Amino acid sequence: MAVTWTISQLERNAADDGVFVAHWRANDSEVVGDITHSGSSYGTCGFTPDSSDEAFIPFSDLTEADVLSWTETELDVGAIEASIASQIAESKEPAVQTGVPW
Repeated sequence: MAVTWTISQLERNAADDGVFVAHWRANDSEVVGDITHSGSSYGTCGFTPDSSDEAFIPFSDLTEADVLSWTETELDVGAIEASIASQIAESKEPAVQTGVPW
């Protein structure tokens, strides 16, 4: 299992092309027999772009890796990935089960 992180959308200022919100997703899955158990998380991360900063990257030059690195510094990546692992574990062995005994 390895969590895959992606950026699904960006919001930017039209005036200076500065990204101020990144919408991220984190997904993982584990196949057991014929069943795929999965977990995911989705959220947003806000930034304060400064086009006068040397490190500023214009929107057209951004890569997903750039934005993922910004996002990961703002998030508790370990907690998110632990939550996803917990979702998968719960899917494999649910604490609540349904059915009837007959």
